[in-house]
Amino acid sequence: MTGEKLVLGSTGMPGSGKSLVVEVAKERGYDVVVMGDIVREEAERRCLEPNAENIGKIMLELRQLEGKSVIAKRCIPRIRNADQQKIIVDGVRSLDEVEEFKEHFPKFRLIAVHASPETRFQRLYNRKRSDDADGWEVFHERDMRELSVGLGNAVAMAEYIVVNEEPAKVVTERIKEVLGKVEEKWMK
Repeated sequence: MTGEKLVLGSTGMPGSGKSLVVEVAKERGYDVVVMGDIVREEAERRCLEPNAENIGKIMLELRQLEGKSVIAKRCIPRIRNADQQKIIVDGVRSLDEVEEFKEHFPKFRLIAVHASPETRFQRLYNRKRSDDADGWEVFHERDMRELSVGLGNAVAMAEYIVVNEEPAKVVTERIKEVLGKVEEKWMK
């Protein structure tokens, strides 16, 4: 094992299945850093309800005030302080964030998860997290906001892509294969 941490980012549209990648990574001994937690904590600090509208506004405002890679910068101490050598960063949203991570962790790799809008909407609707859409219009607005910060570019430039339209068992096996490849390269 190398002395350098393996930092793997997950990216994908809301509801694509990034959490499945995180679950599999945790089973393989990864620590988890969730980028969205930075924004939710900021909402809490401001005494704002963590709903879709507030989370979206804070995400955009932080990027406008502190730069496009602000969320990544705020995650770096969490990654450095993680107990494990392998860390998965959930929720990478732009190439600026990718570059920030690569600057600090040269072996950083990015895995994208893709699912159709219909599949993603149904997952989010069923999940019912405070910042999830409860209707198609809100879902679409969130997608547009995510794309406006560069999420589509991050997905397009990911080293690995997993399509998440099949049963979880099938997708889980694909994720295990991808993580195995990433870990093999890291060990070299």
